[in-house]
Amino acid sequence: MKIIEVEGIVLTTTNYSESSKILNVLTKEHGVIGIMAKGCRKPKSKLRSVSNKLVYGKFNIYYKEKALSTLISVDLINSYPNILKSLTNISYASLIIDLVNQVSKENNDNRLFTLTENALNKINEGYNPLVITNILELKCLEYLGVMPNLDECALCGSKKDIVTIDASRGGYICRNCHTNEKIVSEKTVKLLRMYYYVDIAKITKLDVKDSVENDINEFLEDYYDRYTGVYLKSKNFIKQVNKLENN
Repeated sequence: MKIIEVEGIVLTTTNYSESSKILNVLTKEHGVIGIMAKGCRKPKSKLRSVSNKLVYGKFNIYYKEKALSTLISVDLINSYPNILKSLTNISYASLIIDLVNQVSKENNDNRLFTLTENALNKINEGYNPLVITNILELKCLEYLGVMPNLDECALCGSKKDIVTIDASRGGYICRNCHTNEKIVSEKTVKLLRMYYYVDIAKITKLDVKDSVENDINEFLEDYYDRYTGVYLKSKNFIKQVNKLENN
């Protein structure tokens, strides 16, 4: 067992014994690792404030490969204060870390760390949380091995006259192959593809109409339900928050 420093974001926490927690931490160097935070639930513990979800920092640990490591200390980088001020932002941040935790079980790719960090940073900076979350959701489909076809018609392979997107058909649908699928705007078609290719860290402006947001979000929800087998309790949390805000 050796002492190392890893940069990471706490995805989940589980109470252990009377005073400790087990943290699942998404790290740059090792993917998701389990870390025991001994005594962190005690009121005077130095680990108490840094042993929670959405803590981003440099974790000094006794590292055990393929076993629980032990937390020594954390140098805090970001606790996402602006996310924590908004129930809406909290709900989407919860979805992001919930999804990444699930995806990492299928594909523990180190690039997931940068993707997650960038998405949380943008929500913390005040960018539209639904759009940022949808961008991350689309990118995560690649790690799950079930990307929709966004380069050509999913049925005939034509790159011309793309008129809609449809989860049951696997992505883009051209005019010739269209039957009774809902037609979406040209902006929706273009933006969905842009969502996949955009670097989240380089986003400086988001101007997406509500109708386009809704069409892309509906497509992704349907696509995840059909092809991923990923179930996220945080989806229900978002729906509850939306209901509260619309009442």
